[in-house]
Amino acid sequence: MNIIVTALLICGLVFFAGGAVGIIRFPDFYSRLHPAGKLDTAGLVIAMGALALYTASSIGTASLLTAIKIILIVVFVFITSPTATHAIIDAGIRAGLTPWKKEPHVDE
Repeated sequence: MNIIVTALLICGLVFFAGGAVGIIRFPDFYSRLHPAGKLDTAGLVIAMGALALYTASSIGTASLLTAIKIILIVVFVFITSPTATHAIIDAGIRAGLTPWKKEPHVDE
């Protein structure tokens, strides 16, 4: 069980790291919000799923209730994170932020 939980936690950290790299590397507001919304949600679902699995593996009512609470947190974040990302993008559009356009390459 510990190997599975560790593997899931590492996978979640890989998603978080990919999201961080995407936020740093992408050129504009809109493209930076994509990894922030997608990869952070995926990383959280995987990492919290691993924690819920680890908690539920011990015998007892308290550990089962804790695992259910973790699953409810995951469901809440899974619903609200894409919604919040969409609202932030909508606010950017209303504020007049234009998407980044690649400049044409000119040889000198």
